[in-house]
Amino acid sequence: MASRTKSALAARAHDPALDQVIKIAVMAVGGQGGGVLTNWIEDTAHRNGYAVQATSVAGVAQRTGATIYYIEMAPKGDRAPVFSLLPAAGDVDILVAAEMMEAGRAIMRGFVTPDRTTLIASAHRALAVSEKMTPGDGIASSEEVIAAAEVAAQRFILFDMERMALDAGSVISSSLFGALAGSGALPFPRESYEDAIKASGRGVKASLRAFAAAYEAAGNGVIESTAQARATVEHAAGAPKPKGPQKLIERWQALESRAEAFPEPVREMTLTGLKAVVDFQDLDYGVEYLDRLEAILDQDDPSKGYEFTRETAKYVAKAMAYDDVFRVADLKTRGSRFERVRKEISPVDGARMKLTEFMHPRAEEIIGMMPERLGRRLSQSERATKMIDRVVNKGRRLRTDRLLPFAQLYVLGGLRKYRRGTLRHAIEKEHMDSWLDLALKYRRIDYALGVETLRNRRLVKGYSDTHARGLSKFDRVMDGVALLAGRDDAAHWCNLLREAALADEKGEQLEGALKTVRSFAGQDNAALQN
Repeated sequence: MASRTKSALAARAHDPALDQVIKIAVMAVGGQGGGVLTNWIEDTAHRNGYAVQATSVAGVAQRTGATIYYIEMAPKGDRAPVFSLLPAAGDVDILVAAEMMEAGRAIMRGFVTPDRTTLIASAHRALAVSEKMTPGDGIASSEEVIAAAEVAAQRFILFDMERMALDAGSVISSSLFGALAGSGALPFPRESYEDAIKASGRGVKASLRAFAAAYEAAGNGVIESTAQARATVEHAAGAPKPKGPQKLIERWQALESRAEAFPEPVREMTLTGLKAVVDFQDLDYGVEYLDRLEAILDQDDPSKGYEFTRETAKYVAKAMAYDDVFRVADLKTRGSRFERVRKEISPVDGARMKLTEFMHPRAEEIIGMMPERLGRRLSQSERATKMIDRVVNKGRRLRTDRLLPFAQLYVLGGLRKYRRGTLRHAIEKEHMDSWLDLALKYRRIDYALGVETLRNRRLVKGYSDTHARGLSKFDRVMDGVALLAGRDDAAHWCNLLREAALADEKGEQLEGALKTVRSFAGQDNAALQN
């Protein structure tokens, strides 16, 4: 029986029709138009006399839902072909990834193989929830995905299709479609792709612009990393020129000249920090920033590449440009934000965009806005704090597409000119001065420890509860550093403590690292006393 089965299978001739089946997988994140792209591919295939079947499998809600669309097509013949419903590892001809990590997932699942797969991917990132949740830098490496793709794919086409689509006033599905057409992986003329877009009847002109740009880029075989794509866009755009009264422009140019006079290892970071603090407050605030940096630069060691000053330029700018109520209101009412939201949503022509802001202030934020003397008095009164919290600590939804809610936030953002007199500013300045003085103290005995102490400032970030948690972690790390000062490995352990603090939100890893530090630091102190 077994021998007859084997001989029957051997006698069965290979069906050449199987070689004509084209298998395409599209991996897209929610909101990127994966369904629209699939419909366009189906329509194009039908226009060229192909039988087509498309299916989709929705994934879990990582970045508003990651979905795999699967398409099989073959020339129409005497018999209707039987297609598969799902992609199989090692059996995909074309893989279209609407985002870098989706390309990585496709490679991990075996959908991309060097003997047959054309991989078309956008170089931009749409961060997963797991990447956003990490208190530190949880962003996965795009470069690792690029390196794997160059090995795994027979042909690899990569460029920032998201940026290309936005520049054309469209969405990424249009540029993905253009890249697919430009790759030549499907045996269809360009006109049939464009006819499929025209037949959809929505946003046709913008979609065709994005399609054309991606078609040309794919035909040129563009391969670039996310960083390279961003650099290309920034170079093309050029540095933005300051706008405003001539007197203010001249003052800004004078500050810019001061920053450019810094040594080369420090210059770029100083210019970046200067822009951040001036945008946060005003030109006088920029003068304060440069005055502080110049004082530190005078004491720094050129033989160490001015590393201490460079880190100061970075983290002092972050400390000076903290998040408060004025800052949040200012950012939410800027014209550039509305423009960015409109590009991301891409409403159809004539549609009205509704924008709702979620505000949840605590008593601490309200008291922090008050003049320093009054704010300190209220913050020391438990009764007053509870009363204010009972009134304000409620979730609020403000429709900033309406005049009154927008005006409320706009006026609140404009109050930033009074920021220097508020309690919150006084507290932030005291904390910054204390931290910087401690870093300078450590630098005198251990240059590397001084640098690591500056870097601990990255633990303090965000707004409201996020800021409070970060500040708590910062204080605990600095307590650990105080135990380590004077040891040869103090800088190494300072770095380990900071990374432990960034590893999880609750700080469990930090607590474990601190116990380790206390164990050997306590032994050292005991030995010194004996």
